[in-house]
This record gives sequence, structure tokens and C-alpha cells, in this order.
Amino acid sequence: MGASRADKELYFEKLKELLNTYPSIFIVNVDNVGSNQMHQIRVALRGKGVVLMGKNTMVRRALRTILPEFPQYERLLPHVRGNIGFVFSNGDLKEIREIIVANKVAAPARAGAFAPKDVTVPAGNTGMEPGKTSFFQALGIPTKIARGTIEIVSDVKVVVAGTRVGTSEATLLNMLNISPFTYGMTVVQIYDSGNSFPPDVLDIGEEELVSRFLTGIKTIAAISLALNYPTIVSVAHSLVNAYKNLIAVSLATEYTFEGAEKAKEYLANPEAFAAAAPVADAPAAAAEAPKAEEEEDKEESDDDMGFGLFD
Repeated sequence: MGASRADKELYFEKLKELLNTYPSIFIVNVDNVGSNQMHQIRVALRGKGVVLMGKNTMVRRALRTILPEFPQYERLLPHVRGNIGFVFSNGDLKEIREIIVANKVAAPARAGAFAPKDVTVPAGNTGMEPGKTSFFQALGIPTKIARGTIEIVSDVKVVVAGTRVGTSEATLLNMLNISPFTYGMTVVQIYDSGNSFPPDVLDIGEEELVSRFLTGIKTIAAISLALNYPTIVSVAHSLVNAYKNLIAVSLATEYTFEGAEKAKEYLANPEAFAAAAPVADAPAAAAEAPKAEEEEDKEESDDDMGFGLFD
């Protein structure tokens, strides 16, 4: 039975209130998430976020009713499909995402369900009786009989990620007590202060952001200098280039200014600057002189050892 008119109006008001209160919205997928697991997620988000579920048709209708007042929420409509819900928050996006995806439970493979990852049956003894060998042969799994039980000879991939789990594969995994999948709430899309983006964006580190920002600044500066169009990032380069031009004009003419005097002195008398360069080595030469004197004294004293003054 569908929701009553009063329930729908209450849901619309609740959704509008949350949209006005929280700047960040996580659109989450809740496939295979049980009621107890949902309760644990709500508890973990207490004080940091609010979970709101609802049928997609009702969610779309509720969003369309507020679009005239808040047109930015139209970006949410394309993502309202499948088994989804909302998590509203005003906290750190990375922290909230970690809380959302942290609660996972192991689950057996079910026939007909989509596999979220590859599943490989490891080599080893299964403990099963030889009578079930044909079952393994039907799945193309190499086996041998060892000490009266079936042993898998090598690792075999039985399920490929993104495909449906077959009945035989699900039965085999359950027989081997393998629960290969974990299910939990996953983030589909994030809406934050008018911007909508996939959750992978949160994995970008601060160093990469700074690097991309600096690359953008350098690109803008290069374009600005090439077009002779001043911008904030190109002003410093323009001033340096202008200063270089002034020095070049000063060197080519009689005009001078304080910044160009040093360059003119160098061009007028380069020997003076060359002669001044070894001065920096004077302390080292002075330090070597006492050592030479000490070595000479030592050699003289060594020559006198064992001899008299008049020998």
C-alpha cells in the first residue's frame, strides 16, 4: 500500500527542513543493507548526520516541489534511481564518508546477485567426500583425492566482478563456507553547497590540489605575459621584466639610476671584481700559514734529537 497523503506531506516537509539545515548531502546506495545494519549506521552518525530514506517516486516529487524556490537541487534528480537514500550532514565530508562505508557485514554469495568483486576458490583440502567430485568437474575445478577427501589442485576464479553469481557457483561457495562478499552502505554522489561530484573527489590529497593550483597559476601567468594582458599572477613577472629592460637601457645610454650603477661599475672595471673574488680565500690561506710554520719547527726539532750541540 502506498503512503497516504498525510505521510507524503510530512515527508516533503521533512526533506525541505533537512535541505535548509544541512549544506552537504550524500546520496547512498543501500542494496543488501539490512534493518539492523541500517540502525547501526544511524547510531554511528548520531550528532553528525541524518539518514532519510524514501521511495524514488516520492523523493523526485518532493524535490520537484521545492525546485522553484531552490533550483540548485535539480542536480540531485539524475541520481535518484535504484535503491538509494540520503545522508544529510554539516561535518567534514571525508569523516562522514568513512562512517557511512565503515559498517560492512560479510554475506554469502546468492544466486542471481551481482558480484561486487572477483571470487577465487583457493587450492587446498575441502574436507568433502569423493562422491562430490562430479560437482567440481562441472565447474571446471581441478581436484584430486587425498586421504579420502577432495582436494582442489590450484586456485580457480569462479565469479567475475560485475556479473551475476550462478546457481552452481553460489552452491559451491556455500558448501565451502566461503562468504566472499561484504555489503554495506555505499556513497553514489555528493552534493555540497551547490556543487555535485562523485565520491572519488574526496580521495584527492592536499598536495595534489596545491600542485594543480600552482600549475594553473603558471599557465595563466604565461598566457597573460604572451598576450601582454596584466593579471594578478603576471604582475610580478611584468615588473621584473620591466626592471630588466630599464637596466638594459641604462647600460646602452648615459642615463643611470641606483639599480643600474652596480652593473655599470662591473662593465667599466671587471678586473676589480675579479680581484676581489680571492679575498674570500684569505682566511683559509691564513689558517694554512701557521700549520706550515708548525711543521717546519717540528722537522727542525726532530733533526736535533740524539745529537749534541758540538757533535
